[in-house]
Amino acid sequence: MDQVLAILRAAGEPNRLRILALCAQGDLTVSELTRILGQSQPSISRHLKLLCDAGLLERLQEGSWAFFHLASGTPTADILRSLVDEIDDADGLVARDRQRLGEIKDARASRAEAYFRQAAGSWDQIRALHVDEAVVEAAIQDLLVDETHDSLLDIGTGTGRMLQLLGNRVREAVGVDQSRDMLAVARTNLSEPQHRNCNVRQADMYQLPFNDRSFDLVILHMVLHFADEPGDAIREAARVLRPGGTFLVADFAPHTMEELRDDHAHRRLGFRTEEVGDQDLETTDVRTLPGSSLNVTIWKTRRPADVQALDTRASAKEHA
Repeated sequence: MDQVLAILRAAGEPNRLRILALCAQGDLTVSELTRILGQSQPSISRHLKLLCDAGLLERLQEGSWAFFHLASGTPTADILRSLVDEIDDADGLVARDRQRLGEIKDARASRAEAYFRQAAGSWDQIRALHVDEAVVEAAIQDLLVDETHDSLLDIGTGTGRMLQLLGNRVREAVGVDQSRDMLAVARTNLSEPQHRNCNVRQADMYQLPFNDRSFDLVILHMVLHFADEPGDAIREAARVLRPGGTFLVADFAPHTMEELRDDHAHRRLGFRTEEVGDQDLETTDVRTLPGSSLNVTIWKTRRPADVQALDTRASAKEHA
């Protein structure tokens, strides 16, 4: 009862309820909320602080910008989602807010399209060299077909494609990337209602902002060849993987196309299986998909379910 009352106290004000309804549709900045609600920035900031303090919103800092989205992954978040779902979309004020939100999303989409027009030349050149992305995605789905997961972390999410592909399999899906341009594209791609359990944030793949064992499905999709220290990236991914969880890496098999270093900033020319492993993980499947010039390999590994029990026994022995 105390938990429900705390939620009602924080959300029980018309403007704060409008903010929650908007943030349930995707990540928004203070300036975007100011434009939608037609109120001053200090007023919106006060509402946001109260909602964050109450655990109803999460604040994600990206450089000088901060994005706000509906809290997820907690009992409070589940109660809040039920309340927000009860808001009538036909309400005049809510409908106007949704219209202005639509205008903001359209502007985001225009910026994303311009970004892709700039980058399309180099991307298309690389895509022509390796296996069709639809084939890679089908193989990833096949590798996960018999598994059930609660939470997904996509490291180096880029355009958010893995969240779009796999988000419906989990309760919560998070994508991280260093590029603010890419995150802007991802937010546009994830703006549809079916992706509302997905969110993205700026983060370093070597220092993920998550506790140990936070996710039971972690993915590194076509990211590792850009890494200066791929082993460190894998170890950090393994750190946030729960016992019994699955870790998928999709990347190039070893190749000799040195021009990709100079023309496309590739740091590594593919990977052997022994380079993708981690001492805390066991490899359960390896699939190589042939392309015209570059092969793509998918490595499936898992953290043994009994690791936690072993760690607990080891800790008890140390303290005996």
